[in-house]
Amino acid sequence: MLLRLGFLRVVVISSSEAAEEVLKTHDLECCSRPNTLVSGKLSYGFKDVNFAPYGEYWREMRKLVVIELFSLKKVQSFRYIREEESDLMVKKVSESALKRSPVDLNKTFFSLTASIICRVALGLNFHESGFVIDQERIEEIVTEAGEVLGTFTFSDFFPGALGRFVDWLFQQHKKINKVVEELDVFYQHVIDEHLKPEGRKNPDIVSLMLDMIDKQGSEDYFKLDMDNVKATIMDVFLAGIDTGATTMIWAMTDLVRNPNVMKKAQENIRATLGHKRERITEEDLGKVDYMTFIIKETFRLHPPVPFLLPRETMSHVKIQGYDLPPKTQIKVNVWTIGRDPKRWTNPEDFIPERFADSSVDFRGQHFELLPFGSGRRICPAMAMGTATVELGLMNLLYFFDWGLPDGMNVEEFDMEEADNPTYVKKLPLQLVPLQHH
Repeated sequence: MLLRLGFLRVVVISSSEAAEEVLKTHDLECCSRPNTLVSGKLSYGFKDVNFAPYGEYWREMRKLVVIELFSLKKVQSFRYIREEESDLMVKKVSESALKRSPVDLNKTFFSLTASIICRVALGLNFHESGFVIDQERIEEIVTEAGEVLGTFTFSDFFPGALGRFVDWLFQQHKKINKVVEELDVFYQHVIDEHLKPEGRKNPDIVSLMLDMIDKQGSEDYFKLDMDNVKATIMDVFLAGIDTGATTMIWAMTDLVRNPNVMKKAQENIRATLGHKRERITEEDLGKVDYMTFIIKETFRLHPPVPFLLPRETMSHVKIQGYDLPPKTQIKVNVWTIGRDPKRWTNPEDFIPERFADSSVDFRGQHFELLPFGSGRRICPAMAMGTATVELGLMNLLYFFDWGLPDGMNVEEFDMEEADNPTYVKKLPLQLVPLQHH
């Protein structure tokens, strides 16, 4: 679908065949990013990996992020953090189980992902009373930043005085600047703490990047600065917290709506791991095939973002027989692709078993399932995100049985999605935990 938005050409990709042409066949010609007001502000002038245009700078930043920050070895080195925070989540849910009181799983999963990201990226304990931003405000500001990312700014589509005037009229810049400025104060505080003596005792991402800056020589052609650090924090902080929590929320939502699937999942997990475990660790990940099927099916029906971050063509390219000139924006609709009846039987139904005899995976090689994208722009933190999701879900399914609050039945269970770039449930997911043993 070709859209004309002001002076911009925007193409929406809604089939796996077209997605493969964009993300694989013509990946190089289609792998830049558009220069938008919001992405420029969130990335400190495109000094990150997610929003930077394709070129030598982006290649160097990508190499740094993939090798130094999110290599498999580095992800495994943070394993103890994911396990400790999952243990804490189980402890808190157990307290509610003793009282038979409902648990707000939106807040539970947000707290899990936020606590992991804060320790991994910032070296900060999310649960300490002296945390620089109130926990409730962290959740609010991540949501606000997601809303800002989806903000329509007229100056992107109508360059010049007209676009700026309309943005001023609707106070678009004011809303964007408010969120960015609050996050910047937070990030600067984190950096200042790391610059103090003993400030880098934890091997977190900020410490690693500041060490790289310290070791830079005058002859180095690629040099990091503090804006690079802040932009990288922005990528990790916003994407890492919201998307992982959203995936777990939707997985539990669909499991409760499909009690036979829930029962099968719990029986598989408990039979595989044994019935008297005191703790689930990352040694257990990948052992339960049915858990993998559930995660894939959740990614299919509820990808963390409905559209991949927009790409921009750098030269003339032909997609599905249509000529696209340079500077054409391409938006890949992974939500629609995941529900394409040409690719999926009963696409609206939650059926994890569809993956039992299928080689389809979510790591960017199968274009009917693209929660993390594909090609040069695939999410570099995929391993970190999937480990968090699987560990979090396995803990809650192993240690607890789950029911609906009094007076509620499955038929009236809310499935409405919020109007947000990450499709979280509009209403919080409230469930009652029962201790299994």
